[in-house]
Amino acid sequence: MTGPDYTLEQSIVDSCQLLVAGVDEVGRGPLAGPVTAAAVILDATCIPVGLNDSKKLTEPRRLALLEELRTCAMISVAHASVEEIDDLNILRASHLAMERAVAGLPVRPAHLLIDGNMIPRGLDIPATAVIGGDARCLSIAAASIAAKIARDTIMRDLAQQFAGYGWDTNVGYPSKSHISALQSIGVTPHHRKSFKPVHNILCKAGNLTP
Repeated sequence: MTGPDYTLEQSIVDSCQLLVAGVDEVGRGPLAGPVTAAAVILDATCIPVGLNDSKKLTEPRRLALLEELRTCAMISVAHASVEEIDDLNILRASHLAMERAVAGLPVRPAHLLIDGNMIPRGLDIPATAVIGGDARCLSIAAASIAAKIARDTIMRDLAQQFAGYGWDTNVGYPSKSHISALQSIGVTPHHRKSFKPVHNILCKAGNLTP
């Protein structure tokens, strides 16, 4: 005579696996363009080999990994605009982009792993801040890849409309050529007016007060 077993209980436990999303942002330092965040929920049975901090990967490798992630992970990418960066400050805008990325996931995760040392105040999901998370946590690394590719694509598209700033290569960061172009060509609507190099040029031109 057989007795009870744990089959039904185990099936329920297996079906209620907690979903964890990794969250990261890119684009705090540039003088132009949005700040971009991504949230990624990995499938533990199908994690692409070689996930790492996006800064440690070549562009072809990042693109290949993102293609793999799109087939086996849930990915949400979101942005905060230049106007929001100038109105709120870059930290709050970065957190806003993270909040939007989490909200855009197709399912609600049970927990978030946030790259950095702060948790965005607008999140209503339990979260853990992970310093250096993109080098420690696979889901944050995946988010860093998705966010970087999305933002780089935006800046390269803008480079076709605003020639001379080198956004196809510097993606808005303050390279020497970018600073030189700001001084010689001027400020575009996609520049962050609250950032000192841009603000100073506008003040010098008489478009802003110091």
